[in-house]
Amino acid sequence: MLSQHVEFDAGGRRPAYASRRAETRSPMSPATESRTIFDTPVVAPMLKRLSLGWLRVRGWQVQGALAPEAARSVVIAAPHTSNWDLPYTLMAAFALGMHIRWMGKASLFRGPAGPVMRWLGGIAVDRSRNTGLVAASAAALAQAEGALQLVVPPEGTRGRTTHWKTGFYYIALEAGVPIVLAYMDYARKVSGLGPVFVPTGNVGADMAEIKRFYAGVKGRRPQHFEAG
Repeated sequence: MLSQHVEFDAGGRRPAYASRRAETRSPMSPATESRTIFDTPVVAPMLKRLSLGWLRVRGWQVQGALAPEAARSVVIAAPHTSNWDLPYTLMAAFALGMHIRWMGKASLFRGPAGPVMRWLGGIAVDRSRNTGLVAASAAALAQAEGALQLVVPPEGTRGRTTHWKTGFYYIALEAGVPIVLAYMDYARKVSGLGPVFVPTGNVGADMAEIKRFYAGVKGRRPQHFEAG
């Protein structure tokens, strides 16, 4: 998953450039405000140590830190080409001391797996419906009282695609939070957090600059990822 620069403002204060807060409660608020594995006493610090140890044994490095101004942010998770991306993302998040929420297809949350996935920070997304996900996600970020990093894969699928969805961009823009360029490079076995990017509203220019950062980053299935 995921930088160059891990610490953050525990108070989760909004950056100075943040836009107005959403005034209505978001339907995502219950999912984002409930306790997850990342803030469960005893479990979270233990899993941080286990994650660091396991990644080290597997030859992976975790680089960077979460900048204080990105305590509340949208985190790009790229490349997303394999089911292995989720466990590696969770371990990297533990190693980096993050408090993430991530979006997954609704089928992952069916049956007994549902509560577990939500405890792991998951938010179910029904891709067959137009549910106002961008507005709901932006409201949840704007209304969050503490640290919250929303992880969104820009490709929107593990399969091959040359088109990046812009939902993550508009979530950050509407919520008035920055975008953290996170990466998971399987070729180098390096996961980390890259630069903090502040969206300007010029989506074409901003997307081009964001994609330039990912040039050369290889996913588990490199043929499925294209940053150009």
